[in-house]
Amino acid sequence: MPHSPTRRTVLLCSGAFLAVGCGGGEDEDGSSTVSPGRELAVTSDIPVGGGKVLTAAKIVVTQPRQGEFRAFSAVCTHQNCLVSEVRDGTIDCPCHGSRFSVTDGAVEQGPATEPLPAKEITVEGNSVRLA
Repeated sequence: MPHSPTRRTVLLCSGAFLAVGCGGGEDEDGSSTVSPGRELAVTSDIPVGGGKVLTAAKIVVTQPRQGEFRAFSAVCTHQNCLVSEVRDGTIDCPCHGSRFSVTDGAVEQGPATEPLPAKEITVEGNSVRLA
């Protein structure tokens, strides 16, 4: 009798395909598994007072003030949707309207009650890299 793949096998294989196809995968909690040292963005792509959502990496990089770069998980702490944009000093989730501070990931508007987790980054020249 043929053996059907388990849900776990299908998900693991799908994740392996995405990791090869997209250059990164994700942990079981939906967080990014982008390799340390990998370039996330160039500094000129991150506007002052704003930021950029890196969907494939599930990271959002912000520049609250000139030359000050921060990074956070792009997975909303409310119901794990990906944030979609950075505007007017907040990182915005399209699912239920949560907004987070570009400075520290703190909740500016719910329904989320927990901040976006910070990610460690380094800036080398004009390159923003995962630490």
